[in-house]
Amino acid sequence: MPVYEFKCEKCNENFSLTMSIKEREKAEITCPKCKSKEVKPVYSGFFAVTSKKS
Repeated sequence: MPVYEFKCEKCNENFSLTMSIKEREKAEITCPKCKSKEVKPVYSGFFAVTSKKS
């Protein structure tokens, strides 16, 4: 499941949430620290874990 990172515009708290793509589309994200809904996504690197060894 993807991990999404966010930053609160009100208190500058950075936090991450693990949710499916469908959950992300429907979710109203709130800051866990101040409960504000003024959050913006933070774009970070992407990596995939596979079972095949190279």
